Amino acid sequence: MFRVEDIHGMADIIASFPGVDMNRLGALGICGGGGYTVKASQTDKRIKVVATVSMFNSGIVRKNGFLDSDKDTIQKRLAEASEQRAKEAAGAPIMRSVGMESQDIPQEQLDKMPTLYSEGYIYYGKTHRHPNSTFQYTVRSNLDLYTFDAADNMNLINQPLLMIAGDKADTLYMTQDAYSKASGTDNKELYLIPGATHIQTYWVPEYVDQILNKLDTFYDNTLK
Repeated sequence: MFRVEDIHGMADIIASFPGVDMNRLGALGICGGGGYTVKASQTDKRIKVVATVSMFNSGIVRKNGFLDSDKDTIQKRLAEASEQRAKEAAGAPIMRSVGMESQDIPQEQLDKMPTLYSEGYIYYGKTHRHPNSTFQYTVRSNLDLYTFDAADNMNLINQPLLMIAGDKADTLYMTQDAYSKASGTDNKELYLIPGATHIQTYWVPEYVDQILNKLDTFYDNTLK
């Protein structure tokens, strides 16, 4: 995965700067970045400590659907992705999914959606959206992401591990799954933010302050 390789590359670049102590290299991954960070940390022991906030397991969700809602259509979607890759190899334009940011979703429909998506639509699509950002992805990328599971091989993490999530997050099951499989380290903690949903851990001052304080203590104690 290119995004996992980006994290390995981060360590390469940081090591090139004069004065850097590579024995004090810590990693922090948020949302999907949390999944890629634990995956990279499983094998890259230059990363001495690992923390995540609201970890999102991108491959599992792309394959199974959020909360396993699309498991019955996996083979159909793989066939579509395979067919699209063949078309693009023959010269067809790249096909992308419909981006949420391009849709005008009424409030009554948002109220029926999982909190991650309803709050994510507002946060990523409206209030905090960068003009160059998009929810779109290439259809053919399913061929790669369906076999990606951030929680697979979590036992290879022997570094100190802190995983933070809101206790009201409908994505909490992803953090819990990865944490339960991290059997290679005794120095691990699952820290829950009372009352917080996934998106709220990004911006609600009360929750952000708790998260920053916890991260400060974690890094201070493990990167001395």
